[in-house]
Amino acid sequence: MFAMFPNAYASIFSGFYLAFMLVLVALIFRAVSLEFRAQIDSDAWRRFWDWAFGLGSLLAALLFGVAAGNLLRGVPIDAQGAYQGTFLGLLNPHSLLVGVMTLVGVTMHGALYMALKTEGELQARMGRTALRLWAVFAALYIAATATAFFVAPILFDSILAKPLFWVFFLAMLAGMAGVPLGLRGARYGRAFLGSCLAAAGIFGLIGVSYFPRMALSSIDPAYSLTIHNASSTPKTLGVMLAIALIALPFVLAYTAWIYWIFRGKAKAEAHGY
Repeated sequence: MFAMFPNAYASIFSGFYLAFMLVLVALIFRAVSLEFRAQIDSDAWRRFWDWAFGLGSLLAALLFGVAAGNLLRGVPIDAQGAYQGTFLGLLNPHSLLVGVMTLVGVTMHGALYMALKTEGELQARMGRTALRLWAVFAALYIAATATAFFVAPILFDSILAKPLFWVFFLAMLAGMAGVPLGLRGARYGRAFLGSCLAAAGIFGLIGVSYFPRMALSSIDPAYSLTIHNASSTPKTLGVMLAIALIALPFVLAYTAWIYWIFRGKAKAEAHGY
């Protein structure tokens, strides 16, 4: 983003600086807790790093959702592209609602993955937890969409006339329906795929409604940063595209290899995985 859309990078990161620093700290605790947890054979030690992992995950998911809620609602960007708000201004009701919705959604997704990777009572408990979280997430998603209609009506302008809207909308509905249907039949793989499809549909709907904006201005929509007024030169974009096309296959291959290495069920009695 720094190289491809420097103006958007400067405005968004200057406004969200403190929030992103908190996210960075949370992600650091998530990463190191996985390594440190198994270093000492002590229940208290493992419990501490379990809490560090859980709280780091919670804070990161919540803040990512709050950031997304602010971008959807609009942030105070002036005609020069400078951010004019404060950190506390980011904690508005709509953005907090989107943050909580995001937290519940990723927790549901994680519970489905745990149900897929575990056995016995833990698997059944994760399935029940995921079903309850699905109901909460669905309610929060409806509420967040309704409030977005009032705080950022520009996102809904002519959206029904866009063919991609219907593609992603139907994908979201199919995915959301697939989660409880899969869980009730103890088909955890289908439920997990349904959650993946729902997430892809929701991200697609956001993209369709937001494009070509990168940061909607709450001061005046005309001040919004878009892929046109916030981008680098065509030559720079071409170079970055080439780099991405070279690097992306390696990232995908590495990710696939990691999932292959850790395939199969995780054992509850094991301290490491």
